[in-house]
Amino acid sequence: MKRSIAILLSLVLALSLAACGGNSGGSDSASGGGDSSGGGEKTYRVGFILDSSINDGGWGTACYSELNAAVEKNPNWSMKYTDNLSHDSFYDAMVAYCNEGFDLIYAPGGEYTDAMIQVSAEYPDVCFALLNGGEDTPGLASNGNLSSLLPNGQQIGWIAGALAGLMTESGTIAFIGGMELTTTLAKYQGFCEAAQYVGEQGGKTIRPLDAVYANTYDDSSKGIEFANAMIEQGADVFFGDASAVDSGARQAIDEYNAKAGSISVYDIAQPADYLGQNECIIGSQITDNSSLIALSFEAVENGTFGGEVLFGNLQNGVLSPGALSDLVPAEKQEQYNAYIQQMIDGTFMQ
Repeated sequence: MKRSIAILLSLVLALSLAACGGNSGGSDSASGGGDSSGGGEKTYRVGFILDSSINDGGWGTACYSELNAAVEKNPNWSMKYTDNLSHDSFYDAMVAYCNEGFDLIYAPGGEYTDAMIQVSAEYPDVCFALLNGGEDTPGLASNGNLSSLLPNGQQIGWIAGALAGLMTESGTIAFIGGMELTTTLAKYQGFCEAAQYVGEQGGKTIRPLDAVYANTYDDSSKGIEFANAMIEQGADVFFGDASAVDSGARQAIDEYNAKAGSISVYDIAQPADYLGQNECIIGSQITDNSSLIALSFEAVENGTFGGEVLFGNLQNGVLSPGALSDLVPAEKQEQYNAYIQQMIDGTFMQ
């Protein structure tokens, strides 16, 4: 009898350990893989969902790379992903990872908010991290198991806007967005106000065109259409927040410059350093989301995750400017770096 009870207890213990999430091992063909198992007694798993492709050369690629970098720095974590999801598939993809015993579900954008709040209510023992989630989003999760990872949208816009204000010759600048989200609006507003301020310091009047939104992140043809229309309106510096749509815009800008015989219309990339990817790119705004993700990992391990906003900005190194093109004259590079330092010091536009 004692032997039977001991065996039964062993089985219960084994099942309990499995439910807490062990070594993920192997690959998941339905999710696309991403197997980076770590050593140690306790391992954790993060499930990543994405509406664009991890190979889109823009937002999707950057998000995947940043998550992968965080996993590589934390060897007790492994990850799997599901990309190219439609909006009505977000819920099912998250539920699938929860049912597999994943410790953390990660999604990169405000468009996942409703589905994440719903799933977090149904799975109180799973943690949920929402990149670019609203400041009020954690409070909407009934179980306190959701946190927003929020880079400072205004500062992201500032980094691009200062360069645009220095480099525009026409005085007209343009912004292309994927979705009209709160974070995207903050980037656009920061872009406009920084460009106008910097332009004013140089004796220029800057006219930002109204932001345009593709209502998608993966249709490059929208970017081509928008860029051509905005160039016709005189725009000569672009900034975007639309992933593959941005890639289409850069294609259109490169084609315009090629026909003109010189590079006179520019693009500022984000959220990684894409200098050299297109001839028109003169600089980038870099967001190191891997550091915010790593903070999430630490909180999950410590049992303190949920109910908060983890902010990223220039001051803590999450945000930074990328390398500048030789198309940016040396004196303007010096001015730009001075403006960035003002942003860090908190004196920009003061």
